[in-house]
Amino acid sequence: MKETIALIDDDRNILTSISMALEKEGFKVQTYLDGESALIGLTRTPPDLAIVDIKMPKMDGEELLKKLRKKTSLPVIFLTSKDDEIDELLGLKLGADDFVKKSGGFSIKVLIERIRVQLRKKNINNFEDAKNIIVHGKLKLDPSQLECEWDGKQLPDKLTTTEFLIVKELAKRPGIIKERSQLMDIAYREDTDIEDRTIDSHVKRIRKKFKKIDTNFSAIETRYGSGYRWNVS
Repeated sequence: MKETIALIDDDRNILTSISMALEKEGFKVQTYLDGESALIGLTRTPPDLAIVDIKMPKMDGEELLKKLRKKTSLPVIFLTSKDDEIDELLGLKLGADDFVKKSGGFSIKVLIERIRVQLRKKNINNFEDAKNIIVHGKLKLDPSQLECEWDGKQLPDKLTTTEFLIVKELAKRPGIIKERSQLMDIAYREDTDIEDRTIDSHVKRIRKKFKKIDTNFSAIETRYGSGYRWNVS
């Protein structure tokens, strides 16, 4: 069964060129010219992954992602054209799973490889044993559904696939320090271009999501110079 990629960009030339390349690689493609129509379409017909331009009319990529994250952990790759946006995305403040720069020699081959990395990561999670639910204190993780509960409540903003993998890796071995390099291997697998600070940015976002339902959340402990661990206290 073909995997479906949603492509959201207000540049028709970009839509056409990327769509043709993705279809040639065997993907089905949904295209949208703005964030507003994309939100409706993605809700009605969820794809396997979305590629989202940041600067768009009606609803930009940032606003679209905020709305999507309240409903789904759908992998999202941002397309960006400015260096200052790259800096922001490296911090993953917007909750994207990855980004590809459009300017400076945009490579569709690079984009396709990033897509495959995200889909492999998603599919590995989907094949987790449905009974392999992790429970530790107030935390409950269901890998088969990418569902996370804290103190009996669903997180208001769903964890992305990458964030879920990080939480799962920490929580399944409480008290054990996980180095950033280990978390990068778990969360990104084949992608070797990830920096240490990317994991720090992910952890920062994870904490914010938990703190929306528990302002005293402190289960993820930073071990300076080492990495992170799930607090057993």
